[in-house]
Amino acid sequence: MKNRHKVLIVDDEAHIRRLIQSALTRADYATVEAGTAKETMERLREERPDVVLLDLGLPDRDGLELVPLIKKDTDATLIIVSARDATDEKVAALDLGADDYLTKPFDTDEMLARLRVALRHRMARGGGVAAVTAGDVSIDLMERRITKAGHEVHLTPKEYAVVAQLAQHPGRVITHAQIMAQVWPASSERHVEYLRVLVRTLRQKLEDDPQRPQIIANELGVGYRLRVSVD
Repeated sequence: MKNRHKVLIVDDEAHIRRLIQSALTRADYATVEAGTAKETMERLREERPDVVLLDLGLPDRDGLELVPLIKKDTDATLIIVSARDATDEKVAALDLGADDYLTKPFDTDEMLARLRVALRHRMARGGGVAAVTAGDVSIDLMERRITKAGHEVHLTPKEYAVVAQLAQHPGRVITHAQIMAQVWPASSERHVEYLRVLVRTLRQKLEDDPQRPQIIANELGVGYRLRVSVD
């Protein structure tokens, strides 16, 4: 099963949200929704989406004001989806940090194409790798898919978050605190034992011999490292 990119759909019109949600679901994206600026900021903290599709005409705040806030607080790809078609509006949104601007009405196929391009650019800007391998395990960060010996491996969202964070920095030790902040962002209590249990489960799924791990290496008292080669 593929671990899907999560998209936050922000629009005050429910029928527009339904249209976008339907197209994204067919394309195998996970979705969450918000109809106001307040809800948007709450969803960002709670859901940590990979992409935000932002309408500018929100009832409680101009969407342009949210652009720098979203870019400051998250690393999500931000695409404006708005009926405002004036050039100065587009320039303002892009100058504030938006990754792309799509004018309503739009074709859903174009929206999906823009989304794919923006995600590729995001990975390239971050200097991240698109895929890594370790033995017979392949981790495709762009497609959010993990295979072992050619067969897809089902991971829970938290398990995938651990693997993805390690794979984004192949060979580098990632501390317990860094991993836990990513996997349990909203938790006030982060116990390293929770992480150890999660890693044990991952090793059962990914390692040939979980008792002698060759993929997820333990750096005693510090964190974990993924032993991989970059594709």
